[in-house]
Amino acid sequence: MEGENKLIVFENKKIRRTWYEGDWWFSVVDMVGVLDASGRPRKYWADLKKKLAEEGFEVSDIIGQLKLEAPDGKLRETDCANKEGILRVIQSIPSKRAEPFKRWLAKVGSERINEIENPELAQERMKVLYEEKGYSKSWIEKRLRGIAIRQDLTDEWKSRGVDKNMEFAILTNEISKATFGKTIEEYKQFKSLRRENLRDHMNDIELVLTMLGEATTTEFTKERNSQIFPKLRQDAKDGGDVAGTTKRDIEKRLGKPIVSKENFLEQPEKRRRLTEE
Repeated sequence: MEGENKLIVFENKKIRRTWYEGDWWFSVVDMVGVLDASGRPRKYWADLKKKLAEEGFEVSDIIGQLKLEAPDGKLRETDCANKEGILRVIQSIPSKRAEPFKRWLAKVGSERINEIENPELAQERMKVLYEEKGYSKSWIEKRLRGIAIRQDLTDEWKSRGVDKNMEFAILTNEISKATFGKTIEEYKQFKSLRRENLRDHMNDIELVLTMLGEATTTEFTKERNSQIFPKLRQDAKDGGDVAGTTKRDIEKRLGKPIVSKENFLEQPEKRRRLTEE
């Protein structure tokens, strides 16, 4: 996949896709056309939908009607599914071409079960993934520590009644605004990011300040035993203020801003670190 391309190519066949609600959605008919050798993907998909319905599977749970560009250049509503939905469809297609996907699904499923039994395996897998993306070991250690601190915070919020994505976003933005002077979305725009994870494009000090804001928020919430959303929001602001004060003190002593427009889209973190040393 590249940038905003509306097509991906698999085995020399084009699969249309569109960005919707924070995820890529793919044309089911196009995907079926790759895996089915009959040459009639639309009929195959229509028959498969009936089969799935007869088996008691709610196709509407994974399929959405989204507008994709048709061969005539016009936008037409098309059955689409996100990655999870596409994998579910693939599981239902008895095709040799689908076997690599199915083997991969079985492997991933086995790995996830092992990681549930031994969480350290998940951490090791994340280390490998970040190393493959070009991050240094010191950056990876900070990133993983930040994930643990974030998990502690969200667990604390959940135990106090936060259960909506919007509420998590509001609380997170309170910390970010107090720490960096920007909401998460504003920060991403500042770094020229779109779908990417903001924290994967933070430098060492940005990561540390993020951890400080979230760890302090967790401590305030526990110490104050905050139970209602307005109180939790105040905890988030206060935790961010602590990190923000630290940020301003560092900037005053360094004589330059900490918040950087730099990202790792073109140059991996490890390579950039080497060029700066």
